[in-house]
Amino acid sequence: MKALIVKVVLAITRWRWVRWLFTETRVGRRVALRFVAGETLDEAVVAARRCNEAGLTVSLDHLGEHVTDRRTAEAARDDYLACLDRIAAEGLDANISIKLTQLGLGLDDDLCAQSLEALANRAAELSLTVTIDMEESAHTSVTLDMYELSQKEHGNLGVALQACLRRTPDDLRRIAPLGGHIRLCKGAYDEPEEIAFRARKEVDAAFDRLCRALMEQPDAKPAIASHDHERISFAIGVAADRDAPWEIQMLFGIRQSLERSLVEGGHPLRIYIPYGDAWYPYLTRRIAERPANLWFFIRALFSRR
Repeated sequence: MKALIVKVVLAITRWRWVRWLFTETRVGRRVALRFVAGETLDEAVVAARRCNEAGLTVSLDHLGEHVTDRRTAEAARDDYLACLDRIAAEGLDANISIKLTQLGLGLDDDLCAQSLEALANRAAELSLTVTIDMEESAHTSVTLDMYELSQKEHGNLGVALQACLRRTPDDLRRIAPLGGHIRLCKGAYDEPEEIAFRARKEVDAAFDRLCRALMEQPDAKPAIASHDHERISFAIGVAADRDAPWEIQMLFGIRQSLERSLVEGGHPLRIYIPYGDAWYPYLTRRIAERPANLWFFIRALFSRR
């Protein structure tokens, strides 16, 4: 049932008038900004500082993906270099999250690898880390190849794994010994049945199996990315005997009451803060992956307040 809802919602968000509603109207943009810190690095820094003051660490994501020319890919690299410098200058407890297709993956893989190298170098100079987001399954293998090469060289990277993909247990066994932080998420892309679990129960079960396996890896730093209270509770339970660091990760603007309760309970929590003008694809995935978000948007858009 959820897979059908995701497919329908993603189809609706591709309609021209729906995109216009969110990107060109004041009400639509106001609603979107619950989930996005703003369009500028300055706005992202303000949001990050507030999170730090509330006891949360942060991962900053300058939104964008699937670039179509080298100039845009190079600009994305430079934007992230500036973000790293700003994190250090402001003394923020933060790292960055990047998408390789934003750096040119699929357009010019050599350029993408060079840009990843530049970001890893700058982050190392500043004692910061870089997390590589996982994108559609067509990019999984090359993403892990690039991560492995860079992590072996620099040792300050992390990567996301999607529990819905059937291949992920093998991927986890491959990369866990590299010593990076591994963000385990359910996955927000509409993937075919032959390569991904689609039923909610199957995805939840896969997530829990991977969570347990990840917590048993002494060299990796698990980052359990979920807003599902049951998944988070499971992670806290299996982490009870873990001496090495781990953390929970949640998205900016979602389940803020749960954020507070986790922090009050002494659990390490990092907030993933997206910003930038290319926020619409990100927003559509957030709507599709959790029906409650859809009802929030509907209420906000048609509210008279």
